[in-house]
Amino acid sequence: MKFLHSDKAPAAIGPYSQATSANKTIYVSGQLPIVDGELQTDIRKATKASLDNILHIIESEGGKVENIARVGVFMQDLSQFSDMNEVYAEFFGDHKPARSAVQVAALPKGAIIEIEAIAELD
Repeated sequence: MKFLHSDKAPAAIGPYSQATSANKTIYVSGQLPIVDGELQTDIRKATKASLDNILHIIESEGGKVENIARVGVFMQDLSQFSDMNEVYAEFFGDHKPARSAVQVAALPKGAIIEIEAIAELD
């Protein structure tokens, strides 16, 4: 197993790795919508930020968006689902990884969204 880190994504805020890889699978920890140290509070910008942070980590191992096989989305307010979903659809285009989306009571740092992913490298 290898512990992964990308300087292009925010550092882990606890005793865990940004991601781990085992064989050709990358398990990306939940990524908060942080850009240049600033927590994004608009759901569209926040969704894009979390997805970009995931991709930065996957790219650090030579992966790309098409390698993402599964995504988990944690939202504080599912009434914002359609806005999140539009940004998500733009990000992935024709690539359609498996996904779950759930509403949660709270997220670290008061974030409105956190997204995790699993990717399979070629």
